[in-house]
This record gives sequence, structure tokens and C-alpha cells, in this order.
Amino acid sequence: MRTPVMAANWKMHKTIPDTIGFIDTFITLVRDIPQDREIVIAPPFTALETVCRAFLGRKNLHVAAQNMHYEEKGAFTGEISPVMLSDLGVSMVILGHSERRHVFGESNELISRKVVSAISHDIKPIFCIGETLEQREAGDTVKVLESQLSEGLSQVSESDMENVIVAYEPVWAIGTGKTATPDQAQDAHDSVRAWISEHFNSGIAEQIRILYGGSVKPENVNELMALPDVDGALVGGAALDPHSFAAIAGCEI
Repeated sequence: MRTPVMAANWKMHKTIPDTIGFIDTFITLVRDIPQDREIVIAPPFTALETVCRAFLGRKNLHVAAQNMHYEEKGAFTGEISPVMLSDLGVSMVILGHSERRHVFGESNELISRKVVSAISHDIKPIFCIGETLEQREAGDTVKVLESQLSEGLSQVSESDMENVIVAYEPVWAIGTGKTATPDQAQDAHDSVRAWISEHFNSGIAEQIRILYGGSVKPENVNELMALPDVDGALVGGAALDPHSFAAIAGCEI
């Protein structure tokens, strides 16, 4: 059995007072959620310490950063290192999100360096992959996913793959209100698991968690989680409201 991961990506939303208000409500709402899943919140950098303090000692509540640099320190103005994240108590980091790839121009090679750095500092990477609408319509979905996997995980060893979480996020479904159909999501997740089995081994492929991201809401999360190769969700807009994300985090599994 793979432990599901229900993760919230707040992106560039919420001040510290907003964060405190959300967390106060959210912790109450998820108090009775079964411990058979990991619940993750990825706030902006300014609110990481606030969420880490609130989640301290709560075994199934985790904090993720939305990005990081691969170096431990140096002359990298505006960047945050893995050492700094660990110092706060951050245990996961989102890497390779489509907005980092397509808005900020991050390459597969750069993302690969970040993935390796995160693992070496005991931070689990939530490694994002996904195709654009043009790539899907051209029939290139599997080709794109395999390229991102091959280059992004090129320096990860078999023993380290158990620390990686993969998130499939079709770019055309992020923030658009469009969600991949169950068949589309399952086919993509199945192809990811098959690639991992081929390039690592079947045991790793069976244990790795693959999340779905792209307009996940309380109304569709149960259908997505019922798919055999969907092991959780990476949620954007619907994770900004504590009641909405609590409903997603507490979905049927």
C-alpha cells in the first residue's frame, strides 16, 4: 500500500496573518482525518516558519517549500538553500512545477540538480512533470513525460528514488478549471510508473507515489483518488480555503 499524499500549493498567496487564520481553522477541521495519508502545505517562503511551528509534532502534517536552489550557500541573490529550509523544519519541496519551467525558464538539467540536492539534504522532492495543450493535441504526452523523467531524474540512484514523489500536472489543466478525465489521468500515471519500472526497477515503481495536479476540487477528488495509479493530489486554487482543502485532504481513500 502506498501512503497517499494530499498537498496544497499556495503559490504567491497569503500573508502571515492570512496563514495563521487558515492554519487555526484547518488544524481543527483535519483533527479527525485518518492517519493513513500525508497532508502537506506549501506556503510562500515568508510563511514557512509559521506553518512549521503550527505543524510541529503532528505526524501526518508536513510543510513543503515551493522551490529551492541546489547550492547550500553562495552569491545567489533572492534564492533559498536546502540548508535554510531544513533549518526551518521543512521536509518536502516542490520542484519542476510548470510555472517554474514555462514562466521562469527552468531547464530539466537545472531541475535535476535541485532534485539531487534536496535528497542529499533529507528533503523529499515533489517532482512535477506535465505536457502543454499543444503537446497533448500532437499526441506527444508520453514522449514529453518520459523526457522530463529521464532528464530530471538522471542523477538519482535506485536507493534514493524511494525519497522522490512524482506529481503529474497537465499544464492545460492548471488553474483553468479543466481536469484530465479519469482515463487521461490514469493513462499518464500508468506511463510514468512503467517508465520508472523500466529505468529503475518494478519494486521502486510499485512503491513510488504519483500525485495528480490540475484543477483538483472537493467535487472531483474522490473520482481521481479511485484510480489505481493516482496516489494523491497537488492542489492549487482549491487549497487556499481551509474548508475546501480539508475536504480534499479528507477524501475517501
